[in-house]
Amino acid sequence: MQVVLTGGGTGGHVYPGLAVAGALRDATGGEVALVWIGTSGGAEAELAVRAHVPFHAVHAAGVRGRSPVGVARGVLTLAAGTVQAWRLLARKRPDVVFATGGYASVPVAVAAWLRRTPLVVYLPDLEPGWAVRFLARLAARVAVTAEEAARRLPRHKTAVTGYPVREGFGAVERAEARRRLGLDPELRTVLVSGATHGAHSINRAVANALPGLLELGQVIHLCGRRDEPWLRELRERLPEEVRARYLVFGYLTEMPLAMAAADLAVLRSGASVLGELPMAGLPAVLVPYPHAGAHQRANAAYLAGRGGAVVLDDADLERLLPLVRELLADGARLEAMAAAMRALARPDAAQAIARIIQEVAA
Repeated sequence: MQVVLTGGGTGGHVYPGLAVAGALRDATGGEVALVWIGTSGGAEAELAVRAHVPFHAVHAAGVRGRSPVGVARGVLTLAAGTVQAWRLLARKRPDVVFATGGYASVPVAVAAWLRRTPLVVYLPDLEPGWAVRFLARLAARVAVTAEEAARRLPRHKTAVTGYPVREGFGAVERAEARRRLGLDPELRTVLVSGATHGAHSINRAVANALPGLLELGQVIHLCGRRDEPWLRELRERLPEEVRARYLVFGYLTEMPLAMAAADLAVLRSGASVLGELPMAGLPAVLVPYPHAGAHQRANAAYLAGRGGAVVLDDADLERLLPLVRELLADGARLEAMAAAMRALARPDAAQAIARIIQEVAA
């Protein structure tokens, strides 16, 4: 079976595709040829190659929220990317194309439709963006993370599968994760991450609150490459007795390990939180990116409404330290939040989507 995967921009659009790629390999005993087509500047270029999936780049650009000139340029770029994708599909001759959303997937999905190649679309977030709304019209089948998303898409071809999560989440005990990361096994642990590229506002808030946070326990801070140098300098200026409590990473491939080690997470609310936090059973403070449209706020509200998270607006990050202190001091509340997260886990999501892809390709 020949499968082309597409989508990207952020890890939240790439990791589900890679999880499904792994499920396809398992389901077929390795008898599947996988190729990822995306943009050279997105997270997909590096992550696909790291997962041993051959990668090809095409042109793509966003159009939402741009000036009329920007929209025109974006449309021309997407048209050029569609021509590139059409040629790649003509060479690869896939049985099915699997798209995980984002503007990076649009040229490939349109080329698949033009070539009458079956298309399966997956929506990681709860709120479909313009790309997924458009691609759902072209798709043979659509998969979504939760029932709330299914209501916004063509019901007759939409299945609720859950969010496909990478291997490793929920597979390591807390003590082992802390040992492997070099953390104190007894201290309360907070994981902070602003997604693949970091979040400057969250990084600043952590830096301002760092003395108080380190009084509470230890911090694993995934800050992104851009802010890593000055945060490492900040770490070096800490008193020696608390320096070991602050771990700074520009990027960390072992996110399952970091989540297993933590008692509480402070995260942006991109799509990945809908799958990874439940699988890890990790309570969270979610800080929606204020310029991401409605989807990050919808993701955060979904998890908060089910008891697994608390929402903190980006504009209110000065409240981060008292909120973290309040949560860490209430063990019963943290355990209830963790149980609420675990109840939302869908460990078979990747396999469910793999079955849909096999059905469409047959």
